[in-house]
Amino acid sequence: MTQQVEKHKLQLKPLSDRVICKRLEAEEVSKGGIILPDSAKQKQEKVEVLAVGEGKVDQNGNRVPMPVVVGDIVLMDKYAGQEVSIDSQELIIVRADDIVAKVEK
Repeated sequence: MTQQVEKHKLQLKPLSDRVICKRLEAEEVSKGGIILPDSAKQKQEKVEVLAVGEGKVDQNGNRVPMPVVVGDIVLMDKYAGQEVSIDSQELIIVRADDIVAKVEK
């Protein structure tokens, strides 16, 4: 069953092994205390999972469970995924294989 965060009211449902994520805000101030302008901020690889597909089907016809659930904070490959804009929200659709780690709370 597709999991989805109700508070975001997404109009998208990811298929197969895809995950819909939202980038977390980049740091406003550098470690040295310098305030960074928007043009100097790097894209954040740390994202929040908003919706999860059902998982892909293996060669035997069994569904492979997804490694993440809605609400997880994860790290993804820097250039992975498809960026989309839905209802003025910037979202990313990535494959589960592009997620490299979960951030423990």
